[in-house]
Amino acid sequence: MAKSSAGVTIAAISTALGEGGIAIIRVSGSLAFDVTGKFLTRKNFDVSGKLYLTNLIDEHGSVIDRVLAVHFNAPKTYTGENICEIHTHGGILAARTCLELLLANGARLAEPGEFTRRAFLNGRIDLSQAEGVLSLIKSRSLEALHAAARTLTGELSGEIRRIHSKILELQSNIEVNLDFPEGEVFDGSILPELEKVITQLDDLLSRCQSGMALQNGVHVVIAGSPNVGKSSLLNALLHRNRAIVTDIPGTTRDIIQDSIVINGLPVTLSDTAGLRESEDVIEAQGVKLAHEAVKNSDICLYVVDSSRELTSDERNFIDSLDLAKSIIVFNKADLETKADITCEKIHVSAKNLSGIEELKSLIYERASRNAILSDGLNVSSGQLEDIRESLNSLKDAKYSLMNHEGEDITAGLINSARVNLLRVIGLDAGDELLDSMFSRFCVGK
Repeated sequence: MAKSSAGVTIAAISTALGEGGIAIIRVSGSLAFDVTGKFLTRKNFDVSGKLYLTNLIDEHGSVIDRVLAVHFNAPKTYTGENICEIHTHGGILAARTCLELLLANGARLAEPGEFTRRAFLNGRIDLSQAEGVLSLIKSRSLEALHAAARTLTGELSGEIRRIHSKILELQSNIEVNLDFPEGEVFDGSILPELEKVITQLDDLLSRCQSGMALQNGVHVVIAGSPNVGKSSLLNALLHRNRAIVTDIPGTTRDIIQDSIVINGLPVTLSDTAGLRESEDVIEAQGVKLAHEAVKNSDICLYVVDSSRELTSDERNFIDSLDLAKSIIVFNKADLETKADITCEKIHVSAKNLSGIEELKSLIYERASRNAILSDGLNVSSGQLEDIRESLNSLKDAKYSLMNHEGEDITAGLINSARVNLLRVIGLDAGDELLDSMFSRFCVGK
């Protein structure tokens, strides 16, 4: 996306297309009031932020719709520019006709995210708050909504600025020592403060990881041998019949997906084909997809039939799992247990739903990594990486300081940490980063 041009007036339909109560056409730029004034019969909008009833007319003076219109005077607006909103009735034609009139008379169509990009460029919000806007729109649970709202209202950027200020102070203290005469030994007196900043940034990283989990959700794959009850477990977790359940091995051949929310955490569940060797070409492809799904999952539920002894293939597969991101599920707890294994497991019965709520709690605990998701803050994957890199640089600086590697090396590492933090709120963001960021927005936002 090209960088927004100052002074160019942009317009877009900001509400979803379709029939509804209202449709909102948003116009922003120095000529916003002049462009919209050509097609509104009311000319006096003396109170900024007040809705006025007026007619929307075409170039011939014919009434198109009875609308509400509002002027927002710069600079105290969303974009920092003059903004006009026209609220038509919610049919597709009225909104599109209004937009076409604006585009034919001085405005151009806004690009994806361009209103929010202008808000950033004009200093109304920082880059972390812009990410909060996008997260708010895409939230799939109330907890995710709260995390997005905390970011949008500046909680993340406030923490970033406070930590950045402390890092800058540390950097200044070290660089003062660089001016000491040769042979002067730096006493490492900043080490306690450096450790405090590392702890604060580590806590912030944990909150951002929680926010990302709330926003993106987690992918949970249900895997296991044929006929151990994988599809029954999917249905039990969903509390409805989503997958076909039969006694015939190989019934599930493709991946079946559905979603639930556990304590505000969106969870995508994938039921996969039974893991076994098969001469059936279609089933073999399903087994291949199952292995790939396990590899790419956030959490694997490996299901075994607890009413029979484990096979050597099952034991080998369990041994190959990363148990930090896997849960061994002993299904058919309503029957006599014959299976045995030394690693941690949970007993459930998909048939009578026993242990299902406990399994959901375990999924939540494993996904949240024991973090408090209710404190989450929303960031993009790039912003999360910048925070992680900043933390790593500070840890390297601590190591450098403790091992007397030289004040210049320590100062350079602390400076790297500071620069990475600035990227999170957009104070060191180039056009390429901004293009990537705002291209994820819809037109009109």
